[in-house]
Formats: sequence, structure tokens, C-alpha cells
Amino acid sequence: MADVPSPGGRGTAHIPGTRTPEHPGAAPGRAGTAGTAGHRPAAGPGTAPSGSAAPQGTGAPRAPRGVPGWLWSLPPVAALALVFLYPLALVVQQSFSPENGGGAFDAYASVFRSHSFREALGTTVWLAAGATVGCLVLGFVLALIIAFVPFPGAKAVAKFIDVFLSFPSFLITLALLFIYGTVGMANGLWTDVSGGAEGPFHFLTTPWGVLLAEITYFTPFVVRPLLAAFSQLDTAQLEVASSLGAKPARIIRRVILPEALPALAAGGSLVLVMCLNEFGIVLFTGAKDVTTLPMLVYGKAILESDYSAACVVAIVNIAISVGLFGLYRVVSKRAGA
Repeated sequence: MADVPSPGGRGTAHIPGTRTPEHPGAAPGRAGTAGTAGHRPAAGPGTAPSGSAAPQGTGAPRAPRGVPGWLWSLPPVAALALVFLYPLALVVQQSFSPENGGGAFDAYASVFRSHSFREALGTTVWLAAGATVGCLVLGFVLALIIAFVPFPGAKAVAKFIDVFLSFPSFLITLALLFIYGTVGMANGLWTDVSGGAEGPFHFLTTPWGVLLAEITYFTPFVVRPLLAAFSQLDTAQLEVASSLGAKPARIIRRVILPEALPALAAGGSLVLVMCLNEFGIVLFTGAKDVTTLPMLVYGKAILESDYSAACVVAIVNIAISVGLFGLYRVVSKRAGA
């Protein structure tokens, strides 16, 4: 069979069962498609648009290359090096360069042998551990009350906790001084009632006063993640447990506490790191017999002008803090924070 004129004189129509001859210059694989209705070759990758010649030996045009990724990282790295790494390098260098001469590790040996350093290290560790335990217990109780005990103003209290996180630590210490200080409200009320010369509250200048101030200030850092965890707790579990006759203490222990453990671990790790580096609370309580590592750095550098020893203590404090911060990141990652 052959091609026959199509109606209207518009070229030739293809008849089924025949093969349309390829015209000279026609692109391979496109012969006989002029009159085929509803059948168009799919445009694959690198296919030139209809009516234009495809470039020989090339694919799709490439976009011009942009700025390399490593070049974008140079400004923040340079700023970090200038603001943080360079001062830290100076501290490390000063720790290996005693002002009175001697070997590079003489300052380290002198500091590690001193009784004041060992005492400050022990005080720092037990204060941080005690404050962390106190914050976990108090924070868990407060979060339970706010989340599960309906009372007017619960949402306002939760919002206040968010604002409380922005308060400086010395502000809380000053508030405690106004209440429990030597001339504070509690002692003043006692002397007015009893007629004594002084009141009985003098614990604020002891390690227990520092511990109270740290627990007061850092507890919201535990409450906040706990409230977030409790907001995702399925209340149907609580209702089922209650309908089965479980007491509130059992519900807390078997249902709520397992869900709260990741948030407790993350908040406790963060509080532990911050308590190790706390300086303002110890300074403003006026606890002269309480010396932590940050206070020892202050004493060595400002009061004794022993900068090499101060740098050694600072490096030890930084090493402990970085290690605990790494632990905090691991715990937070596993907790989904």
C-alpha cells in the first residue's frame, strides 16, 4: 500500500499496515509521525525542543558554578577563632609559662598539690551534684502539679517559668538576701517578735545557702523540658490506669515517670554543667568559706595576681565542663531534645 492524499490536500495520511518511507534529512525514529494523531515521542533527558537542533555531543546546559561551600564557612570560623579560640589559646599558653620561671608544667604541679585546689574541686562537685538532685526532685513535683493538677493560673505559671529562665542568677541571690540575710525580713520579723538582738537565720552565707540559691535558680531549667514531655503524654493511659483502680502514686511511678526520664536526664545534665560554672551565686551570697573552681580562678587572678595558677584552674574547669556538655548532648539526642 502507498500513501494517499489526505483530505484537504494537507500532505499524506498514513494507512495502517504500511510503512512510511523516511524522507532525506529526517531525524531517525521520527519518520511517519507527521500524520499520526495522539502519538508523540516522549522527550527524554537531553532531547532538544521541537523545531530546534539538539547540540552535538552535549547534554542539558549546566548552570554556572556558585561559590564553594567551604568559602561560606570562613567568616563564622574566623569570628569564632577571634572571639573564643584566640583568648582560649592565650589562657593555655599562660598556663605553661610561669611568671617566676621554671618548667612548663610547674604551674600545674603547684596547683594540683595545693590544698585549696583540691578543696575547691570537691566543693564544686558536691554543690553541683546536690543542686542537680534538688532541681530534679523539685522540678518533677512542680511539673506534675502544673501539668496534671487543675488550678486557676496554671498557664500563667508555665509562662512565668519561661520568663524566669532569662533572669540573671545574682537577682535570685539578692532576693534570698532580702528574705534570709542577716538584716533580712525573716530575721527582722524574729527580732521584732522575740526582742532578741539578732535572728536565727544565718545559713545563707554557708554552703547550704549557696545550695538553696542554686536550686531556686536552676529548677526552671528542669521544669521546662518536663512540661514539654508531659504535653505529649497520652492522657488515655492515665484514664485507663485510674479506671483500673491504680492510686496516684502508682500512676506516677508506672506511667508518668517512664515518659519523663528522657526529659529529666536532659534537664539534669544541663543543670549540672551550669552549676559547675556558677560564679555569681557564690559571690553574692557572701559565703566566704565556700570556694568553687570559678571563685578560685577569681582569687588567683584578681586577689593574688597569680595568672599562671588561675589559667591552670580555668583549664581544669573548662575540661570538666566540656566533658559534661558532651554527656548532655548525648543524653539530649537520645531524648529527642
